[in-house]
Amino acid sequence: MSNLPLLNRPRPSVKTPARINRNSKVFKTLINSILDKKGEKVVSLDLRKIPEAVSDFFILCEASSQVQVKAIADHIETQMKKVCDELPYRVEGRQSAQWVLVDYVNIVVHIFQPETRKFYRLEEMWSDSVMVEHD
Repeated sequence: MSNLPLLNRPRPSVKTPARINRNSKVFKTLINSILDKKGEKVVSLDLRKIPEAVSDFFILCEASSQVQVKAIADHIETQMKKVCDELPYRVEGRQSAQWVLVDYVNIVVHIFQPETRKFYRLEEMWSDSVMVEHD
């Protein structure tokens, strides 16, 4: 063990995670995965300037059926693993497939059936965010 006092020891190098933004590989992979499976009304909400936000971005989209909701969620997971070597922290709602949430911590993807999206109105709830449409 070194005789250096703790304050004078060199710090181990710690890799700082890349800053998430709309141009990041992870963000683009998520959007492209949704569009690959014909997700509709795709929007991103930039939550970085909202102190109570649970992530940096939400990505929202619609799918016309339970089958399509599941297909989009599955494709997101496959592409994120393949392109970014990332697994989701958590996936919720796969059983009913009315609203599937795929959580990558800094970005959370919400895949809705249209009626469910209208009911929860996340865009209105997070209206302080910057919203961008993707097509």
